[in-house]
Amino acid sequence: MNVLIIGSGGREHAFAWKIAQSPLCDNLYIASGNAGTAREGTNVAIKHTDFERLTVFCKESNIDLVLVGNEEPLVKGIVDYFKNSDMVRTIRIIGADMRGAQLEGSKDFAKSFMTKNNIPTAKSKTFTKEYIQQAKEYSATLPLPVVLKADGLASGKGVVIAHSKEEAEKTLDEMLLDEKFGEASQKVVIEEFLDGIEVSLFVLTDGKDYVLLPEAKDYKQIGEGNTGLNTGGMGAVSPVPFVTPEFIKNAEETIIKPTLKGLQDENIDYCGFIFIGLMVVGNKSYVLEYNVRMGDPETEVVLPRIESDFLALLDATSKRELANHSLKISKKAATTIMLVSGGYPEEYQIGKIIKGHGHLPKNVIAFHAGTKDDDSRTLTNGGRVMALTALANTAQEALAASNHAAELVTFEGKYYRRDIGKDLL
Repeated sequence: MNVLIIGSGGREHAFAWKIAQSPLCDNLYIASGNAGTAREGTNVAIKHTDFERLTVFCKESNIDLVLVGNEEPLVKGIVDYFKNSDMVRTIRIIGADMRGAQLEGSKDFAKSFMTKNNIPTAKSKTFTKEYIQQAKEYSATLPLPVVLKADGLASGKGVVIAHSKEEAEKTLDEMLLDEKFGEASQKVVIEEFLDGIEVSLFVLTDGKDYVLLPEAKDYKQIGEGNTGLNTGGMGAVSPVPFVTPEFIKNAEETIIKPTLKGLQDENIDYCGFIFIGLMVVGNKSYVLEYNVRMGDPETEVVLPRIESDFLALLDATSKRELANHSLKISKKAATTIMLVSGGYPEEYQIGKIIKGHGHLPKNVIAFHAGTKDDDSRTLTNGGRVMALTALANTAQEALAASNHAAELVTFEGKYYRRDIGKDLL
């Protein structure tokens, strides 16, 4: 089977690493990939939103299966483009179509969807700039802190937790009037703050049936102790101790199955991943957000725990044959720590030489995110540079290995959180 992965981050390197292990895989391509994916398959210099060139490449390379890694091409309609193209209509593609991708592409759509389908979520309202005064008045009615979310895609940085009325009003001005996130903040969702512990569930569905992948907990804020600005993710842990079989059963009945039924009721043919971000308050789970792809860096701890053939799973999904498919999951713990460029998630420099990533302990995998090869050197090429994943018998052992690896890998301006996972130990 010839496979194309679309994307260039740590998630896509993890996909490539796992798919390359499958005996079903003949040729593996990644568009556009990074220095890590180049070690698993062949990088293709095509942007993930250049649908025309991607379809031509798929036709010329006899691609059988396309896996869309990141959200932007899904929200912009890559699945619809493939299905409507005479050239590649027969090529199987895993990912939400444009309508289904609105679960992530519009937080307002997602909140309305949850309300319609009785899926537990925080109380909220959505506002545009024409109603900024009403937005500020509504924000003031909610207990502090209050959550402000840009409606569209903002690379994981469009959520602000405001701890004062003044901060909330300033953030609303920045998002709606100053267009801090461009089109993404033309609408802002104002939401009540839920005080609990987060966990992420990952569903792979063929539109009718589904399998549940291992859960994970990620750490979004830049600073230790969960402080500072939101990022795309600074680390992750799997499994999560409080996620018991009873917890999963309850989540399936109150959240996962109603979500899939809601999509079917809307006649949305959804074939791909659904990432469900939950906030657990007491003994009740609330949906914070949907994503229409796997998480990053959660993928880097989920895939190493899957012992069965991941490409066989994707193949069954694309053929709508998930009904009788099951997964073998390792009982080991996986942890990952993200190395980032100094200044991230704000301004940072790239082109710094990375050293030490080729000499890590055997139980550590370096998943590249923002990297590129330059002759014999590997350079930083983004804010989040590399996820260092360890697999061990316990989370404590895995975290020790990930932290040790984080010390061994060096580049100018390197920063990472040293407290990833400690709240779960």
